[in-house]
Amino acid sequence: MTRHRRPLAMAAVLGAILVAGTAFAGPPTEQLKSEIDRVVKTLDDPNLKGDAKTVERRSRVRFIANDIFDWAETAKRSLARHWQPLSDGQREEFVKLFGDLLERSYISKIELYGGERILYVGESIDGNQAAVRTKITTKQGTDVPIEYRMIRRGDRWMVYDVVIESVSLVSNYRTQFNKIIQTSSYQELVKKMKTKQEEFQYEESTRQKRTSQR
Repeated sequence: MTRHRRPLAMAAVLGAILVAGTAFAGPPTEQLKSEIDRVVKTLDDPNLKGDAKTVERRSRVRFIANDIFDWAETAKRSLARHWQPLSDGQREEFVKLFGDLLERSYISKIELYGGERILYVGESIDGNQAAVRTKITTKQGTDVPIEYRMIRRGDRWMVYDVVIESVSLVSNYRTQFNKIIQTSSYQELVKKMKTKQEEFQYEESTRQKRTSQR
């Protein structure tokens, strides 16, 4: 799968209707399915359709995503050895920036949801970690293997990584972040992330103004 298709694949998974293989599912799979069903209902809500409702719709999806993803764990694993030296304040700032980055890169793409189907092919639990292996079938009939890596937080199972066709989201970002930090600094990485955030907010504001003027 090419790089530009991977976000779409993840988007399809987040928005897919889970239709098979649930009989044997344990808590990780059951909890994941429950949250994804909430996303589907949000996307199907007629009161949230159209460009004028984009901000509200995405806000609700992000709220649900917060129940699915452990952003702090994803951020920690993506920074790897660069996480430990950070202060609590720096960690909090990075988790927020990284969550926004993932929202822009992946979560907003779930609006491309078109009824793709997903099949569970296995679930494994090892202590406080689990893997839910799935296979999504696109409308073109292509099968895309996707694995959710999860961690237990109390009575909840949270996603910290998604592996699409053997490509890990965490590993992908770890490589990018490590390169920037090694060639420049952690501060430069944060600066780049803030710049991207500001650019996105400006684009969103401009788009909303165009929509309101129609």
